[in-house]
Amino acid sequence: MTAPLTPPHQQPPNDPWQKSDAGGAPQPPSEPHPGHGGGTAAGGEQDPSISTEVVRAAVVVLALTVLGVALGLLWLWLAPRVPLISTDKAVFLKDTEGEEAVGADGTFVLLALAFGVVSAALVFWFNRRGGIPLVIGLALGGLLGSLLAWGVGVWIGPTGDVVERAREVGQGVAFDAPLKLGAKGALLAWPMAALLVHLGLTALFGPRDPEPEWGAGYGDAAPMPGPGAGSGTQDGTPS
Repeated sequence: MTAPLTPPHQQPPNDPWQKSDAGGAPQPPSEPHPGHGGGTAAGGEQDPSISTEVVRAAVVVLALTVLGVALGLLWLWLAPRVPLISTDKAVFLKDTEGEEAVGADGTFVLLALAFGVVSAALVFWFNRRGGIPLVIGLALGGLLGSLLAWGVGVWIGPTGDVVERAREVGQGVAFDAPLKLGAKGALLAWPMAALLVHLGLTALFGPRDPEPEWGAGYGDAAPMPGPGAGSGTQDGTPS
């Protein structure tokens, strides 16, 4: 006498080892391919999105550093000159109460702030998603651009050999003093302005993560108890 067979409509559902309809050998459950769905691969390869962000940050650093040449030329053109005059004994300031030296620092700061705002706006326009490497590249590029601008302005500007220049022009003839940056903190104006503007643009116009829907992923809601569900004894019989 044999055991009763299970009817086809009562077979256990989702049996991974169940034979196929063609009568073949049972197939084991399929496993996800390693490295599928993003992240790092099985061999420890780097996520391509990270490498792309690093490349973009390097391009930003290079572009802002080259842009420092334009800042240096503008500083040399717009900065006020400090007039000097020589005698048979020494070289003196022509106007002892002049503020041209302070004006040179202020001109550099204003130009650097403008360059920081423009560079941050351009970087945000071409890459709205941002990222830590891009922000670091923006700050580093602004600092290198400021250093290059300082060097360009001093190098192309009036000569630093004041004594030789005084001998060339002669006694009692005014000439321009070398272009100097007295406040070295002005070099931080570009990177600080770029970071603040980029942060503000990202907060206002950056992409937003989708907000989760209430109840999503938590299964079906529990059924509400019917009327009179609270009455009765523990075994379900009415009291």
